[in-house]
Formats: sequence, structure tokens, C-alpha cells
Amino acid sequence: MELAFYLSGLVAVLATVGVITGRNPVHAVVYLIVSLIAVALVFFALGAPFAGALEIIVYAGAIMVLFVFVVMMLNLGPDEDSDAGGWRHPRHWLGPSVLALVLLAVLLFLLGSGDMARTVDGELQAARAVGLTLFGPWLIAVELAGLLLLGALVAASHVGRRSNPLRDRRGL
Repeated sequence: MELAFYLSGLVAVLATVGVITGRNPVHAVVYLIVSLIAVALVFFALGAPFAGALEIIVYAGAIMVLFVFVVMMLNLGPDEDSDAGGWRHPRHWLGPSVLALVLLAVLLFLLGSGDMARTVDGELQAARAVGLTLFGPWLIAVELAGLLLLGALVAASHVGRRSNPLRDRRGL
């Protein structure tokens, strides 16, 4: 279990460095997805499978929204969108692929050991307990986070909208 923890932690750190040093926002998002999956495997290695599953479900959804935001903010035209096959170059996909393979090996190790349901200085949290906590005393915070994300989506839609020359000439 310690090997899985340290290996997943190392992958998380390396993928995060890829996010920070990446020049292309889309490549940085791919590294960010690998980093979040590595953090989820750290949770699995620590014996918190529910927290790991929440990490993957919540942040995988959030990353997809972030990807949509990036595409909307870049406002790519047809010429810039094709990239003439530059994304197929191995230097673009080799890093995330190697890190994802390491994470796959760690996951297979964790599944093979059968110790994923153990706990570390605590009790195993069930979905009901987490739901009661989030929608009990933290209900207003959850609702405010939802409104904040809705506002960000509307703002990204407005900023990423292409201008229409005919509409702009008419003053509409």
C-alpha cells in the first residue's frame, strides 16, 4: 500500500508540473485530469474508496466544464482549430500517456491486494453520511457554489460568443 501511495503521489506531482509548465491550455487540462485521477488513487491507497470515487466523479465533471470554458474563451476559428495534425506528435501525448499507464498499474495493484476497504484512523464514510452533511448544515454553501458555477457558465458563453457583422451593423 505504501508503494501505491508514493507512486500515485509522484504521478500527481509530475502531472501538476505538466499543468503549470504547459503552453497549450488543452494539454494542460489533460495533465490536470491525470493529476486528479492520481489524487483519487492516493485516496484509494489510504483506504478511503468513497472519497476517491467522489474525487473522480466531481472533478471529472468539473474538468469537462473547464474544458468547455477553455474552448469558449479561446474562440478558435476554423484555421486554428485544425492544427494540421500537430496534436498527433508524440511529444504532446507521450507524457500524459506514461503517467496514466503508471496510474493504471497502481490501480491494478490496489485491486489485486484486496485492501481497498480498510480505513486509516477513522471510519468508512457512506454516501448517506456525506449527503446528509452536504445537504444539511452545508446546504447554503452548496447552493451558492451552484449559482457561482451557473454565473461562470453564462459569463463564458457571453465572452466566447462570436460577433455577427450583420447584427453589429444594424445595432442589434
